[in-house]
Amino acid sequence: MGLAVAQQAISQNDDALVPAERTAAAVVDSSWEVPRFSWGDPNLEGTFTSRDMSGIPMARPSQFGTRDTLNAEEYRQRAAGGSGGLGSLRGGDEFEGEARLQLSALDSSEVGTRVFGYTSYIIDPADGRMPALTPEGEQRQSANRRGQAAGPFFTTADFSYYDRCITRGVTGSIMPSLYGDAMRIVQSPTEVAITYEMLHETRIIPLGEGAFPDAQIKQYMGASIGHFEGDTLEIETRNLTDKLRVGRMPHSEDAVLTERITRIDPDMINYSVTVDDPRTFVSPWTFRMTLTTQPDYEVLEYSCHEGNFFIATALRAEKNYQDSVAQALARGEAIPERNVAGGGSDIYLAPSSAEAVDINADQ
Repeated sequence: MGLAVAQQAISQNDDALVPAERTAAAVVDSSWEVPRFSWGDPNLEGTFTSRDMSGIPMARPSQFGTRDTLNAEEYRQRAAGGSGGLGSLRGGDEFEGEARLQLSALDSSEVGTRVFGYTSYIIDPADGRMPALTPEGEQRQSANRRGQAAGPFFTTADFSYYDRCITRGVTGSIMPSLYGDAMRIVQSPTEVAITYEMLHETRIIPLGEGAFPDAQIKQYMGASIGHFEGDTLEIETRNLTDKLRVGRMPHSEDAVLTERITRIDPDMINYSVTVDDPRTFVSPWTFRMTLTTQPDYEVLEYSCHEGNFFIATALRAEKNYQDSVAQALARGEAIPERNVAGGGSDIYLAPSSAEAVDINADQ
């Protein structure tokens, strides 16, 4: 369902003005029950994406105050392709690093099929705003302020773990991107497995009263243990590194994430994450997304590796820029402006014929 289709539906049918969250089976029918497996656990299995969450901001704009949903007129504007909704994929505010640079270079067909009326991802605190940072959190944020969108790039360490095809982290792996933002949930009586399309990771989450590894053992995706509270799967994750972000904010090694997954419809699950990191934030905070199925969506192999050509071409572009700076200084001229996101860089050029590998050469 593209933007033009959505606009036509809205102009012809006021029923299209019902926010998607109000169409969920659990909302429409108070007697609706979550399906369960033979062993009794709620059935959360399926492939879900955050595609319908594109354009909804992480932090709530101040004009909405403590309102977590749009009013009728605000929703009409969103559904018609205003701020958010189906026309929001290229809004850009939720993208960073490599993804943000690709906004003008790629034509993704992965747009949503529903429009939600949420004013923000954050639902706690009540104002939908991220809590203040601690002094240590401010220092950490300042140290990580240099983003991958503009460089400079001198070594691979100047790129994000996402750029380097290593990981997007627990929350980053399901946040809206340009494509591939799906997760597949598979369950057994003793474990839940969550596979992310981008970047090709699977978490095996034991259910029950297991013990976490020693606190000195750190992993990008942490260590997770889950249990069911009624219809909701709660997953506690510890043992994280401080190399990644949550909600675009760097966190400490002591961060604890609590994910809650609840099926509210045959095609929708509510997914929330509570971030408890006293070293970074003055209080815990929670954000929520409704993840949905998409017609004919397939989870595809994400063939990405740390030697991907983005790294090589970005480093080459950086060297070219530094050479131009040196030449300008030698001539007594002004330092040339760095132009990455505007299309003046060769970061996104394909590899040269000498660098490219024909994977079908021996076929």
